[in-house]
Amino acid sequence: MNEKSGSFELLEPSPPEALVPDSWVEPWTIAAAVALLVVVLVVLIFKRKKAAPLDPLAMRRAAYAEATAALGEIDAVPARDAAVRSSLILRKYLSVAAGDPALFETHEETISRHDALKDFSEEARATAGQGFARLASLKYAAEIPNAAASEIVAESRALLETLHHGFRA
Repeated sequence: MNEKSGSFELLEPSPPEALVPDSWVEPWTIAAAVALLVVVLVVLIFKRKKAAPLDPLAMRRAAYAEATAALGEIDAVPARDAAVRSSLILRKYLSVAAGDPALFETHEETISRHDALKDFSEEARATAGQGFARLASLKYAAEIPNAAASEIVAESRALLETLHHGFRA
């Protein structure tokens, strides 16, 4: 038999640097990228803070004009559809003009909130409660309401006027 005997010599271990693969990204490149990111974030934060604040009166006027135009587009629809559309238009107006979450709430949730319509006069709040209750009764009636769409739109337009002019000074 032809056996080869192996040598049992101790070899020096490889240096750890030889085990790490070469990289084109140096630590200073990573540090520069992080510093650049921090500078960009700081600049964006300061720009956002210096942006001109939104004018609440201008927002109310724009919301009023949009709601008036949308109410004018409701015609020749059943009473229930007119009530649904009018309610949605008025709720959208409230969400923009007063920052009220009524657009995303049910009628019961809106009237159960104690801070609902806090920016309005007492007369406007009472009128809004009655107006939205009327719209809710038309929307959720078991029988199809016997009312003209033009009558519902006229009531909604009057409610919009009351809300628009009912803000506290």
